[in-house]
Amino acid sequence: MIVNILIRTIPEKYMARYEHLPIYKKAFDLNLYIENAVRHFSRYHKYTLGTELRDYARNVAKLIVRANNSPDKIEILSELRELLEQMKLTIRLCKEVKAFRARGFILL
Repeated sequence: MIVNILIRTIPEKYMARYEHLPIYKKAFDLNLYIENAVRHFSRYHKYTLGTELRDYARNVAKLIVRANNSPDKIEILSELRELLEQMKLTIRLCKEVKAFRARGFILL
């Protein structure tokens, strides 16, 4: 993959590894969970609330990577916390409008 080639050209001293971090693994699991849950949304909710949830989940993982590579982690982690609160609000809204209609999906 071209992304892996580009990453290998950047010296390791400039980029911290993040794949082993428990928080990154959980964020990746969250992305997979959201993708599977949104797949079962109705068409209306899939393209409104579902898109919003997917974006939030991807941005959570991106912010974790950014925080891991940044010397000023506090600012980025504060941004991450705010994003998670917004995501929680959207999940509550999904529950209220019964977007999580498929059985077997346990709300976070």
